[in-house]
Amino acid sequence: MNRREYSARTDVEKELLSPKPPIYSAVLQRVRPDEGPRTDQSAPSDGANAQNPKPKTNSIISMKKLIALLATVMLAFSAAAGEYADISVNDLEKAIKAGKVTVIDVNGAKSFQKGHIPGAIAFKNADTLKGKLPKDKDALIVAYCGGPKCSAYKRGASAAEKLGYTNIKHLSAGISGWKSAGKKLEKK
Repeated sequence: MNRREYSARTDVEKELLSPKPPIYSAVLQRVRPDEGPRTDQSAPSDGANAQNPKPKTNSIISMKKLIALLATVMLAFSAAAGEYADISVNDLEKAIKAGKVTVIDVNGAKSFQKGHIPGAIAFKNADTLKGKLPKDKDALIVAYCGGPKCSAYKRGASAAEKLGYTNIKHLSAGISGWKSAGKKLEKK
């Protein structure tokens, strides 16, 4: 072993020898397998010792809590990032028949004239939604565009969200999915 390797190894050892959970002693033994067990790190790798025969599980519990916290934070950020829940073609059709949804078409004027989901509002900008959306801010609002790879629906959905609506969904199948499911179109 040359000086450079020895120096790098001793820096790692210093880090590993600092007071940390017992798992680090197992790592240290893997780093230095040729020298046998360390006398200054004699605790078994499972955390058990003569005074406490039970293994320490605090680090495992802490790790589980950390993972749960990270998952919660990531979920919160994705929800806050303007992602909207999906609604299926069949569920949207049922809501339309029951009169329990307002649909926003974000495909543009020409596409809207060629055919749109029945009862849909043509979205141009946020001002076009004022007065056309229900007074109940918890009412179901569904925005759609061309299909699964189209993200134009976000303009309509975020405009409704800025107006205070809280139950906004996305028809990810879009107008192409509506047509391929054999559903009726409305033309204006």
